[in-house]
Amino acid sequence: MRFFFIFILIFSLPNTWARPSERIEIQKITNNVYALVGQRGPMSKWNYGTNATFGFVVTDDGVVVIDTGASYLAAKEIHRKIKQITDKPVILVINTGSEDLRWLGNKYFKSLGAKIITSKVAFDDQKKRASNLINRLDEYIFPKFSVGTSDVYADETFEKDKRLNIGGVEFRLHYTGPAYLPGDFIVWLPEPKIVFSGDIVSTERMLAISRDSKTASWLKSFEYLEALKPKHIVPGHGHATNIKKAKADTYDFLSLLRSSVKDFINKGGQIEDVSSLKEYPLSPYERLIGYEMLLGRNALHVYMELEWE
Repeated sequence: MRFFFIFILIFSLPNTWARPSERIEIQKITNNVYALVGQRGPMSKWNYGTNATFGFVVTDDGVVVIDTGASYLAAKEIHRKIKQITDKPVILVINTGSEDLRWLGNKYFKSLGAKIITSKVAFDDQKKRASNLINRLDEYIFPKFSVGTSDVYADETFEKDKRLNIGGVEFRLHYTGPAYLPGDFIVWLPEPKIVFSGDIVSTERMLAISRDSKTASWLKSFEYLEALKPKHIVPGHGHATNIKKAKADTYDFLSLLRSSVKDFINKGGQIEDVSSLKEYPLSPYERLIGYEMLLGRNALHVYMELEWE
């Protein structure tokens, strides 16, 4: 009986033992470039929508932030981490796509006077998704923590390529086509050879494929990134890494999933049975966080995509 009450007590407590003490980990890449690594799990009232990887660059003129989190409080938490490194003002925000984690914290940084830039395709897709994304915040992180979040959009957009020189640092923005979502693009720093990939790369955690993903184009976007020969990649999820790790967790997985689903279709496999792809040859990816949760859904979306290719 005593053991029973201890068991009940443990599992009725908040799930603090399974989470890190900080919502975001600071990962230094060079003297002025940092990754901000959030949890690899789902959005929650504890992380405010910081469950992704963001970044910032400290320049002579001020700070450039890459992605702002999925809520006003997420952006505030990102800024709190930045202030642990520098007291320079945030002067520019780059939204690398239209996933909520990439831009719904814009209002906070806009209130600080920062300019915001994104691709034209991402801008249009953000407007299309805004209402649903904001409404679902109450489901994931509850009204108390989503207060203040609203759809604040970029001040400037670009079509395919954009070059910026901010405080002596060159930024090159490249949009090569749809990936996880229609407007995903990379931020390339040619001097230190660092790429901020947004949702084009995911490491440590299984990437998610949505009904709006275009996996063939996604693979081409990765190939463009790889051709730059970056020394460091700051992914959309996971720690900053090298091209070998990024390719293993993203490109190789996407390629194998597409070929596996295509083979499944060619053998007469039906869409309702596509979850059987959890078996070999995809089982090596069990090492990725979210394998059980995401693989079946990913296979389903690829099946529907391949039917139209």
